[in-house]
Amino acid sequence: MSSVNKNLSAFEGNAIPNGSGMRISIVVSEWNTEITNALKEGAVETLLENGVTEKDIKVSYVPGSFELSLGAQYLCEDKTIDAVICLGCVIQGETRHFDFICDAVAHGITNVSLKYNKPVIFGVLTTNDQQQAKERAGGKHGNKGVEAAVTALKMLALKNLFSQ
Repeated sequence: MSSVNKNLSAFEGNAIPNGSGMRISIVVSEWNTEITNALKEGAVETLLENGVTEKDIKVSYVPGSFELSLGAQYLCEDKTIDAVICLGCVIQGETRHFDFICDAVAHGITNVSLKYNKPVIFGVLTTNDQQQAKERAGGKHGNKGVEAAVTALKMLALKNLFSQ
């Protein structure tokens, strides 16, 4: 989906499910903290606005986006956690490092989700520059943290639909 002139955090149509009683962990990369803290704030605010209590939100930190997968795995091992939101930011540089990190993080987060049968949400910005990251961390294109929180709530609702 193109983000040109679009706020991706504006949700239309399907309602956001209520998260009452859900325990959600958020794992945040410490690299690019200006961006990742804005993502975290958006995610926490969205969860609180949609019924998740402050005591049911656990925030943890890892050094960089590459470590998000293992951080998510540690959190998924807690059987009381219903979902994990992974928040990070990888900005294109002059080397292929960007490609390797983005690929590893995407695969790692997917694998953790499948291994634990829990929603593990990819809230990682992969941008060409700092300005694009700012535009997606509370700027003109919304906040990827908000989107990740909504995704977690929607995936939990889907999971609960089939486990009743």
